[in-house]
Amino acid sequence: MPSPARVLPVGGPDGRHALPGGLRFAAGPWSMLALTVSWVVLMLRQLPCREGADYFPAMCYSDISALFYWRGVSEGQVPFLQADLEYPVLTGFLIDLTRRLTNLLGGRTEPGLTDDQVAHAAGLFFGVNAVVLFLLFVVLVWAHLKMSRPRDALMIAAAPAIFTTGLINWDALVLALLALALLAWSRKSPVWTGIWLGLAIAAKLYPVLMLVPLAVLCLRASRWRAFFTTVGATAASWVAVNLPVYLLAPQGWLNFWTFNVDRGGDLGSIWYALRLSGVDITGVSGIEAGVMVAGSLGLGLLLLFAPRRPRLAQGLFLIVVLFLLVNKVYSPQYTLWLLPLLVLARPRWLDWVVFSLGELVYFVAIWAHLDGVLTSGGGGDGLYVASIFLRIGVQLWLAARVVRDCWRPELDIVRDGGLDDPDGGLLDGRPDAPWLVRLRAAFARP
Repeated sequence: MPSPARVLPVGGPDGRHALPGGLRFAAGPWSMLALTVSWVVLMLRQLPCREGADYFPAMCYSDISALFYWRGVSEGQVPFLQADLEYPVLTGFLIDLTRRLTNLLGGRTEPGLTDDQVAHAAGLFFGVNAVVLFLLFVVLVWAHLKMSRPRDALMIAAAPAIFTTGLINWDALVLALLALALLAWSRKSPVWTGIWLGLAIAAKLYPVLMLVPLAVLCLRASRWRAFFTTVGATAASWVAVNLPVYLLAPQGWLNFWTFNVDRGGDLGSIWYALRLSGVDITGVSGIEAGVMVAGSLGLGLLLLFAPRRPRLAQGLFLIVVLFLLVNKVYSPQYTLWLLPLLVLARPRWLDWVVFSLGELVYFVAIWAHLDGVLTSGGGGDGLYVASIFLRIGVQLWLAARVVRDCWRPELDIVRDGGLDDPDGGLLDGRPDAPWLVRLRAAFARP
């Protein structure tokens, strides 16, 4: 008589995501539990800063608290209309929404308050944002649970990136919106893809990069109608959010764009590391743009001429890696931008561990650098520079592995069992365009 199968405490009937040996894994409950535990750890890490400890040695710095004082939030100023803000419109909307929720809960954000009243409102504002951002991370994990490999959502929920950087800024907003866009595409809905993508671009600029691999893959699969539908919905969604602010406060709206064009190489970037090493490069904006254009062309050729059409998640991961490696600033929380894309592009625990270790090293190094610990012994900035190049090296290694999967699709774990692009929506199972088949055949002739 066979022995009964072992069952984990949470689970249901065996399905296509069951673990070997009869073990059952209910991805949803375990992923949400892991996310909750990660968030509790993150909140405990914030306690020293809430009790007055120095931000950098305690490694609990947050823009949420700092910008409450620096961007007029404590005085009730509306972003863009009354106070300059270096973020896109939808992030400013979230900041103002949480300020208004703070007022509803008894905090006061207006001129002329006492220090105690401002401090009380600041603590309440941070708490409101912590709840809202946690809910946005729940949306992120939920969206990945609805994709083709729900058990991989655990790789997001349990990632050190969340309990280290989840409350540095409002990045959870763009993560949730981009995840919804990818989910909508996987469900063959170009209109909803565009709506969510436009909102994501209105929160942070980098999701616009999704249109580059999407254009190439739609070209390869002759899905132009789906692509242009997505672009149209993206533009409409983005304009609907941005146009009212631009009409009411054009200078406030332009501040985000001028701020990013005018800034030089900043923390975490390769340009900053080179400057600390004694190599001061001018004209960074032009170099960055040139590298992005050349890199995008190279990526386009890979996506177009790989033996089998690569998956959308692979192309998106590669172009975001390219953007971050040449960007003028690489803040600690930008690790969150890559985490979901890495899980979609290459859901392997080895890659996840290496990625997480590289980011943890940098996370410790950036606060030690800002606190002056790394230079207190006269050692200069060498250790911090080394942490930047370690981070860059890890991401290049991951990108190389994804490129190898594109060129040798039999190595792609997502395609086990003969799958094509299970989250590719209208691209999934689509043959190459006839013109591309003829072109490849012409190049293949002796």
